[in-house]
Amino acid sequence: MAGNHIARRQIHIRGIVQGVGFRPFVYNLAQRLQLTGYVLNSSAGVVIEVEGGDAELDDFVRSLSQEAPPLANIEDVAVATLEPAGYASFVIRESVDEPGKLVPVSPDVATCGDCMRDFRTPGNRRHGYPFTNCTNCGPRYTITRKIPYDRPLTTMACFAMCPRCLREYEDPTDRRFHAQPNACPECGPSLELDASEFERGRSSLPLIAEVRRLLREGRILAIKGLGGFHLACDPANDAAVRLLRERKKRSDKPFALMVPDVAAADRFCVVSEAARQSLESARRPIVILPRRADSELSSALAPGNNTLGVMLPYTPLHYLLFGDSLDTPAEFSALVMTSGNLSEEPIVTGNREAARRLHSIADAFLFHNRDIHTRVDDSVVRIFEDRERVLRRSRGYAPYPVSLSFPVAEILACGGELKNTFCLTKERHAFLSQHIGDLENYETLVFFQETLERMRELFRIAPVAVAYDLHPMYLSTKLALEMTDVERIGVQHHHAHVASCMAENGITSKVIGVAFDGTGFGADGKIWGGEFLVADFSGFERRAHLRYIPLAGGDTAVREPWRLGLSYLLDTFGARVDGLDFPMLQRVPAKKLAAVRAMIERGINTVETSACGRLFDAVASIAGLRDEVNFEAQAAIELEMSALAGVDASYPFEISDGEPWQIDVRPAIEAIVRDVLARQAIGWISAAFHNTVACIVVEVCRRLRAAEGIGRVCLSGGTFQNVYLLERALSGLRANGFEVFLHAKVPPNDGGISLGQAVIANRALSKS
Repeated sequence: MAGNHIARRQIHIRGIVQGVGFRPFVYNLAQRLQLTGYVLNSSAGVVIEVEGGDAELDDFVRSLSQEAPPLANIEDVAVATLEPAGYASFVIRESVDEPGKLVPVSPDVATCGDCMRDFRTPGNRRHGYPFTNCTNCGPRYTITRKIPYDRPLTTMACFAMCPRCLREYEDPTDRRFHAQPNACPECGPSLELDASEFERGRSSLPLIAEVRRLLREGRILAIKGLGGFHLACDPANDAAVRLLRERKKRSDKPFALMVPDVAAADRFCVVSEAARQSLESARRPIVILPRRADSELSSALAPGNNTLGVMLPYTPLHYLLFGDSLDTPAEFSALVMTSGNLSEEPIVTGNREAARRLHSIADAFLFHNRDIHTRVDDSVVRIFEDRERVLRRSRGYAPYPVSLSFPVAEILACGGELKNTFCLTKERHAFLSQHIGDLENYETLVFFQETLERMRELFRIAPVAVAYDLHPMYLSTKLALEMTDVERIGVQHHHAHVASCMAENGITSKVIGVAFDGTGFGADGKIWGGEFLVADFSGFERRAHLRYIPLAGGDTAVREPWRLGLSYLLDTFGARVDGLDFPMLQRVPAKKLAAVRAMIERGINTVETSACGRLFDAVASIAGLRDEVNFEAQAAIELEMSALAGVDASYPFEISDGEPWQIDVRPAIEAIVRDVLARQAIGWISAAFHNTVACIVVEVCRRLRAAEGIGRVCLSGGTFQNVYLLERALSGLRANGFEVFLHAKVPPNDGGISLGQAVIANRALSKS
């Protein structure tokens, strides 16, 4: 010891500190500084008692944060000084389970560089082994049954380690020390190919060679991964892509691509430095990138879209799929890797389940025998202003919590119907579930319920309240209302959007909230979605909204944007519509037009809506882009894709007096009709329309600041996934001196509203 005075310190560390190599890091740090004591995992984090000289102890505590393993995320370090205990050495003790205590579980992590070297080195016993991992990488959340994160509590419990793996696992100086998925070809999980005329039981490399041959031939494969199955095919084979689209019943929705490296991504897309960092991060999300026009890939990958969703491999198995061998360039420059499910159902996880549900899609199955305890789909992000913005929060992100700037009760927030996630809160954490999907069928509801049960058990959360959307027909709402043993708190949809953005950005005071999306049940029983709120967690005032128009046929109108186009034309022109020689009115059969017009004029099977998403649908149809859609927001996406750069023009609009203000876009619709009749380019019309919506945002916020004295604006809702609109609205607001807050960690779409519901419910509890 450097000094004579001996002291003991007890240190409690909270955060992502289990399953990330934290205990061996602590052990080796103590050895380096010649300190004694112990370290252990508990249900509340990591507990350390360390004894030695004051200077060495200070150095130890400082190094805990400064030199922590790359996957660790320390949230809190609590240090207490105790009387010396006379420890003889420093040891790693067995984990301790503390009832009711919470420790975050690490998301699944992409294969690290050290493991890739093992994987690629001939003669290494893990050469070509598809399940190579260590303390710094590999599966976490998807294999964890309970905490503490120890092997017996994961799906690796059934794989007894061979002597060599066990030595690594028990050696604190080895990077595989207590790596719970640690395995090798002798003792770990293995692959199996279920394909005609293929001999089972062969080793990985010949088996993978057969998989690649099938892909070259244009076959569709179901491949078991970390959080579920992917459906894979060759994206350069147009027939294979179209066959997958037909079998999956996914008419136009884009397919994701996996590419072997960033250089391959750059062949097909424009890759910025921020996008490269996101692609190569340990989270390995799907990154939405601008597509290069000269790409040789099938046009059926993303019809009507000038972007592609691209990700890099995140397991050794993925790397095996690309190359002829581990030492030569990739055989495929890209592979389609779309979720292994039927349209709108949850991703498939089990081997038997896959064989049953995907047999009509896949020509062959690549199985493995490591169970997936929790199904987790790929995450999706977009780069905006050189920052990663999450659009779908799942693998690599969940169940990592969103840290809050205030303490919260234990609450369950059930989210909405589309892009559903739920949220559980405890202490200063908001645990958003992985992406559940659209709660429109039994299978997805079961996924919701099984994930909720697992997360409640994993994080030991017993909710005292449940928050839910006001829409009475949402399955998430019905589930919440069936929970009679807790307080039930209804939260308006767009208030939840704004509160979600506030919570993510650490804001608790009032803001101007702009919530633009396609649907949300309003406080007046109508469908909102073009909303300007003055809001905090305690409540909101609806200060302005888009003028209501009739939604004829409910969900049918969402699938047939021409109905919305007709509503806006009737609202703008009234009886003058009959004298319009207008292309949209000629494209739709006369009987359909007459039937929907009668519904609108008589108020039959219609509801009024102020949704901005529906306005985008209407303009897409009026402009001649799309009269019917095959997936949510397709018309709006294609309208954004068509917008020309460099157009500064905008259309007129009006803002009425009264409370709330109504934003009247009839002048804009009339001008758009004139431009269509004058055969103005659709791209020009689209750009001018986007500029108009941005001008509406800026002008209403200016008026609200004058009335309320509020200079902070939160932008939320699925419409703000539209980068063309977001850039212009943001630029206009900043030019007018507003401080603007956006989403990054949670989605702006309905995948983020459960966070808003939770913090609103927490405030309601504190006032009751």
